[in-house]
Amino acid sequence: MNKKDKIVIIGAGLCGSLLALRLAQRGYKIELFESRPDLRKVDISAGRSINLALSDRGFKALRLCGVEEQAKEICMPMYGRLIHDRKGNEFSSNYSGRENEYINSISRGDLNGVLLTEVEKHKNVTLYFNTRSKKVDLDNATVYFTNYLTNKETIVKADVIFGADGAGSSLRKSYYLEKKFLFSFSQNYLNHGYKELEIPASKKGKHQISKEHLHIWPRGDFMLIALPNLDGSFTVTLFLSYNEGEFNFENLTSEEKITQFFEQEFPDALKLIPNIKEEFLNNPTGVLGTVKCSPWFYQNKTTLMGDAAHAIVPFYGQGMNASFEDITVFDEVLDQNLESWEAVFKAYQKVRKPDTDAIADLAIDNFHEMRNHVANPVFKEKRKLEMSLEKTFPTEYFSKYSLVTFNENIGYNEALKKGRAQDKVLLNLIADDSIQTKTDMTKPELRVILEKVKIETNKTLEEDKIARL
Repeated sequence: MNKKDKIVIIGAGLCGSLLALRLAQRGYKIELFESRPDLRKVDISAGRSINLALSDRGFKALRLCGVEEQAKEICMPMYGRLIHDRKGNEFSSNYSGRENEYINSISRGDLNGVLLTEVEKHKNVTLYFNTRSKKVDLDNATVYFTNYLTNKETIVKADVIFGADGAGSSLRKSYYLEKKFLFSFSQNYLNHGYKELEIPASKKGKHQISKEHLHIWPRGDFMLIALPNLDGSFTVTLFLSYNEGEFNFENLTSEEKITQFFEQEFPDALKLIPNIKEEFLNNPTGVLGTVKCSPWFYQNKTTLMGDAAHAIVPFYGQGMNASFEDITVFDEVLDQNLESWEAVFKAYQKVRKPDTDAIADLAIDNFHEMRNHVANPVFKEKRKLEMSLEKTFPTEYFSKYSLVTFNENIGYNEALKKGRAQDKVLLNLIADDSIQTKTDMTKPELRVILEKVKIETNKTLEEDKIARL
């Protein structure tokens, strides 16, 4: 390892930009390549999620790189979910019983622009746009690029290559095509896709529904969600099966069918989306998939990071946060001053992969929770109780959601194990009427419940450990 090593980063999205920034701050020479145009000058949002959820793990990485405050300036706090039923009734569910714990809606493009501007301040970084990686020669650490504007091919030799080029990573593709080593790879798609719509701002430029919530219209097999934007609008996302059920993306092809679907399932949302037919027919349908692979690195020459190594579905709001946390963990490994890049890559994967596998599984769990369970009476009782426990015992009780979202100093894998055990215990206790969930419980009453939950959770964790779950 040497500060004079030439580092090539493929992909200048959120992960690649933050990685380039941190490595530049550490004094490395970086060449950063992006297949798309400069998003600060051209609108390239079509087909990609426009806004994302930023929470504590993401902020930890941004803080490390000195851009936390800039990110906060473009955030919209969301304190909980606001659930909408078919009749137009609403009920809220906070993300946490503790004060000042919330997630943030943030524009993908605006945050990426902030990071790119910071990257460009470093003289040891060279940034190239409109330059797509076609393939990577692994043994020679060489990338073959094509410029979209000139159609000219460029061959770039590096000492080290980072693939931060997303779920469709060209570096990962080279891993399994070149067959230089035993490479395990899985890419699993849901039978659901997504389509983005918009609730515009009011004529006065205000939000038409609560701007302090993530809105969910859960309907069992499908759902609609909405996240607020700074300009008063909401980005609305429909998650729907491609070909199953009465309504699906394959049969929603006429204005009449689209109108019928929204009038039947989302009548209150329909009133707020004036261009529903045009948007539905013209906006692309995105795919939802999970990528797992191993190993992430090849010798001391290349490694994968972010979605290129571990793409996940968006239902825990942790995709960006997990990619940012990659950089925090990688930075900690660099502090160990290991003897080679290969040693760094190996140590990084060993500590990081169990957590990225865990958040991938948690995201699938939350897919089922958001589209169905949030409206379930037992689930609602559990959430009310959890909010009371967190509010009354803020340092002793953390729900699974809080462990994942607001505890950046524990790994996703630990959060998964403890959170699942806790959920199982609480749901069983409530379903069996073993504990009371009445409103306005006293602190002593809640203490009794907390101690029972602690004991049963520890038993469950021990059973899971024995069963190797």
